[in-house]
Amino acid sequence: MLQGKKIAVVMPAYFAEKTVVKTVNDIPREFVDFIILVDDGSKDNTFVVAQEAGIQAYRNEKNLNYGGNVKRCLQLGLDAGADIVIQLHPDYQYTPKLTLPMSAMLATGFHQLCLGVRTSGKGARGTMPFWRYLPNRILTSVMGFCFGVSHSEFHTGYRAYTRELLEKVPFHTFRNDFIFDNQMLISALRNGFATCEVTCPTVYEEDSSSISFAKSVRYGVQCLKISLPYLWERMTGGNAEKGA
Repeated sequence: MLQGKKIAVVMPAYFAEKTVVKTVNDIPREFVDFIILVDDGSKDNTFVVAQEAGIQAYRNEKNLNYGGNVKRCLQLGLDAGADIVIQLHPDYQYTPKLTLPMSAMLATGFHQLCLGVRTSGKGARGTMPFWRYLPNRILTSVMGFCFGVSHSEFHTGYRAYTRELLEKVPFHTFRNDFIFDNQMLISALRNGFATCEVTCPTVYEEDSSSISFAKSVRYGVQCLKISLPYLWERMTGGNAEKGA
């Protein structure tokens, strides 16, 4: 618990048996009330390793894809009674130690969504592959212009949400692929929630999950498809895309 707020760390997992324990061990347990992992039908021992690590572990019998699995994680965090839910990938790409400052940012009440960004300051420079780093920066600039909000990146999977936001945003209606996170962001902005960020040192190792080049291109196109209508919405004062 932090400042009277119950904290849940939820982990959408897929083929993460080699990194689950390392991730769990680096979570500051003194203030985290719940650690919940959902294995998205991996063919390895992710689920068993998570159970042995002493955390709440669930398994999707059918693969729900990234967004579908995150939906279940967020709902489980709410069901556990958390006031702040932190979405952390268990592949150890993002340091779990930042769950404390991310929670603290939201516990103040000034913000309702916190991004753990990789491109602020030194961030992932020197560790993120250049073919990912440059498009990340370009796409973030375009999306920031569309959103009217300045952040170092919009493509991180390391995010923290307040209960108020999760109960207001219709996240179960969003897509089940990688664009889910940015649908969440747009809906949060549409509903007037405030966002913030912390810089996250990033590790890219053999065991870290990584989206393929083809999926990256498709994701980039999807980002533009949901960002441009929001720009039009801001300019006209309308609502170009209900529910996102």
